[in-house]
Amino acid sequence: MFTLAQARYLVATLYPRVEELIRVRADLAELQADLAAHGLSALGGRPEAKALEARLHAVLDEIRQHGIEVKSVAPMLLDFPGERDGRQVLWCWLEGDTDVRWYHRADCGFAGRRPI
Repeated sequence: MFTLAQARYLVATLYPRVEELIRVRADLAELQADLAAHGLSALGGRPEAKALEARLHAVLDEIRQHGIEVKSVAPMLLDFPGERDGRQVLWCWLEGDTDVRWYHRADCGFAGRRPI
């Protein structure tokens, strides 16, 4: 369980890893598209694609080791289990947000997001 302050701290602390994941995700998407369309890419070939996939999974594992739920990779969506007003919630961070500014009840999902 995370307090809001803990969730915000982790987002700030892990932001370099999240930025790396976003870069790797973009490189992998471009490399895969080039390989599918042309069989070659300025970013490399199949070995480079496998290396990018491995790096993507390593960064995801690093994030998950903190107890953070990775709900989506594109866009990056992170949930931090917590409590608000005696009810279980998920503090929610979405790629592009500068801070944890949303939450939703654990049983309502993304559609139930509310501003903090």
